[in-house]
Amino acid sequence: MKRLCLTILAMLLLACSVNLYAQDIMLYDSKQEKQKISIGIKAGFNSTMMFTDKLYYGEQEITDIQNNYKVGYISTLFVRIPVKKKHFLQPEVSYAISQGSISMSNLRENATILEDNALIKTKISSLEIPLLYGYKFIDSYPYGMSFFLGPKIAWTIKKQTSSEYSGFYQKGIKEYIRPLNYSAIIGLGVNISNIFFDFRYEIGCNNITKSVTYDKELTIEPYNEKELTLKRRKNILSFSVGAIF
Repeated sequence: MKRLCLTILAMLLLACSVNLYAQDIMLYDSKQEKQKISIGIKAGFNSTMMFTDKLYYGEQEITDIQNNYKVGYISTLFVRIPVKKKHFLQPEVSYAISQGSISMSNLRENATILEDNALIKTKISSLEIPLLYGYKFIDSYPYGMSFFLGPKIAWTIKKQTSSEYSGFYQKGIKEYIRPLNYSAIIGLGVNISNIFFDFRYEIGCNNITKSVTYDKELTIEPYNEKELTLKRRKNILSFSVGAIF
């Protein structure tokens, strides 16, 4: 956390220094700026919700599922390519840590399936490549505001990804996250000079869980006779701050 805050502060100081230096040596040329290919960096926080579509033990559905958000982190390098007046493409490369959990009560319908109140905590580290199309509806230097959207593909870093299950009769539960996941992004960017703020929402487009297994030898009967099935998507709300050059 401290390292992330220092990184953001360093980016802001660097951006301010570059901006002041540029103002001292040249006048701003709006026509040239619009045609310029820019490079940017940013870092920030995300809030992840694991929306569960299906959670079953055999044919029995586990109900009363509550999605709980957790804060994660993201850092990004991107290139902004002007297409025509006020339109641009923005490919990005990001490293992200997403965290979330789902909880279930062992009351009512779940009493015969769950040993106790259950919790699934998940941490996913990934390398992500969004490709965004943007439109600047405010473009009057030094102020700007843009709308953007596009697809994102995320590669899961297996060694830095984990899921922890508690409250189940099944012992030694292991969840395998899919190596590639997809989402759609919609967001808003605000900039003052070369400092900008990025707000975006990501909608998961696929089931992120490949499979769930458990140790049937360690699990007592009759809770070792059927399979656990989990289908869920990952939606993310994020905020970041950075600089574009």
